[in-house]
Amino acid sequence: MKKTVAFSKNAVNVFFHILTRCNLKCSHCYINKKQHGKNNLPLKTIEDWLKIFASMGKEANIIFLGGEPTLHPNLPMAVTKAKSLGYTSITVDTNGYLFYNILSKVSPDIIDYFSFSLDGATRKTNDTIRGKGSFDTCIQGIKAAVSGGFSTSLIYTVSTQNIHELDSIPPLLKDLKVDRFFIQVIGIRGKSAESKADKLQVSRRDWLKIIPDAARRIARLGITVTYPKVFLDPKEPFECAGLVADNYFIFPNGRVYRCPLCEDYPLHSMEIKDNVLVNTPRINENDLFTLTIPEGCVMNKLFQPDNLIYHRNGRPKYRVACCMLKEEIRGLS
Repeated sequence: MKKTVAFSKNAVNVFFHILTRCNLKCSHCYINKKQHGKNNLPLKTIEDWLKIFASMGKEANIIFLGGEPTLHPNLPMAVTKAKSLGYTSITVDTNGYLFYNILSKVSPDIIDYFSFSLDGATRKTNDTIRGKGSFDTCIQGIKAAVSGGFSTSLIYTVSTQNIHELDSIPPLLKDLKVDRFFIQVIGIRGKSAESKADKLQVSRRDWLKIIPDAARRIARLGITVTYPKVFLDPKEPFECAGLVADNYFIFPNGRVYRCPLCEDYPLHSMEIKDNVLVNTPRINENDLFTLTIPEGCVMNKLFQPDNLIYHRNGRPKYRVACCMLKEEIRGLS
């Protein structure tokens, strides 16, 4: 059964970039080191920052991100600390290289998911996007994680370069014994913003024609599929996650965003100073969350205006959903 995953104030979701360094150079990478910093956070700092969000009095979920988080030698200790602080779920996003022999230093009772990024059903397509050798390495990493008893996810960032291979993904997922499949949309930030002429984003017509159907077919394998709503149906209300959810996107320089679309700009509404989460001076992203416009998402109009199409009278032809609004189809087998 398909459902729209609503925003919730009952949980804290922490997207923690513990470093920005990576061994790959993906064409759609959203990391902007000028805005996010270049340092590896010391373990003590990671632990202190984990405490901030674990102490908010709500169920807390954490995703460790980079760059490539397994490049951080202290990731196993950070994961263990998160578990001891009571985080409800712990995920590590990885490109599959699994540095520092990470699988041998953590256990399935501590990590809920290793979430692997693969952007093609074939070696040629994936490696064109992510780098030579990354397809085979990621496949090997998934197999090693499954063999070690870990639950796994696969993230597929859809673009004009790989949408044609979604039809070939189901047998690969089944063979790899992946538990969850995430379809992501290209965001115009980081490298994608720099190479906008490449037209990586999929058109609205192609998204609506291909993505929901592909998600249903994959779910029939018993795999839970999640993908962004992106475009609102005419009668659906627009909601901004910045107003109705507790999502925190943390970077090594201490910036804390509530909306990922703002990350290319110094619009962060919070920052961590001396291990204390503080509000930043106005104007920041919080001031934009409250604006109501016919296009739906204010951030999309500001930062990704090419996503929108207008009638001759200036009215938008459709509205764009908050980027955090997801559709989910539970495994149907």
